[in-house]
Amino acid sequence: MARYEQVLTPVDGVISRMRALDAALPARDGVAVFNRVYLAVTEAVDRGIDAGRFPDARAAIALDVRFAERYLAAVDAVSGERPPPACWRPLFQFRHHPGVRPLQFALAGINAHIGHDLALAVVDTCRTLACEPGDLEDEFDRVGDLLVSLEERIREELTPGPELLRIADPLTHLLGAWSLERARDAAWTTARALWALRRLPDVAGEFTARLDTAVGFAGRMLLTPLPD
Repeated sequence: MARYEQVLTPVDGVISRMRALDAALPARDGVAVFNRVYLAVTEAVDRGIDAGRFPDARAAIALDVRFAERYLAAVDAVSGERPPPACWRPLFQFRHHPGVRPLQFALAGINAHIGHDLALAVVDTCRTLACEPGDLEDEFDRVGDLLVSLEERIREELTPGPELLRIADPLTHLLGAWSLERARDAAWTTARALWALRRLPDVAGEFTARLDTAVGFAGRMLLTPLPD
């Protein structure tokens, strides 16, 4: 039992960091909005690991931590006045914009983290555990299922009521233009491609840079300021 608790320590560490961010940031800050969403996801994964819902707890922990570290590295970069990855820049640039709604901040963060970070986290985990992406597929799918269920809850909590969300409201069109399930499927394909390219570092580096830019472009569109 003591050994299992020791393995869980890295998950506790990233949860503690996210909780500290939640306490420190103003509630309306766009990064705070995403952080609350991601904290809920990470806590749900942690509970799932404790309950034995993952076939390979060690792999689930490694993937969870490597995934979270990429978001926290972006936070650290901005805190240190360094540029974050391109996928994260729109969220940090628009985090205080009064014309961007909370749901947009949440989706932009999820877009950056799923669209870019998740594939790289799978590769990081494969290197850490000396395994192949296929060995992580069950854990990837279970984490993805949690993300999808939480996205549904997030949309319910952050979407304006029906009296405000009219068919002509631009937010209605933004909500229909992005899908977490499609982003998750793309992340899995990207992870497998990056793993196949690991012995071609120049090609893999160019592929990753273009992915970063493309995901950042999508994030910028999600953060288009909207009228009230």
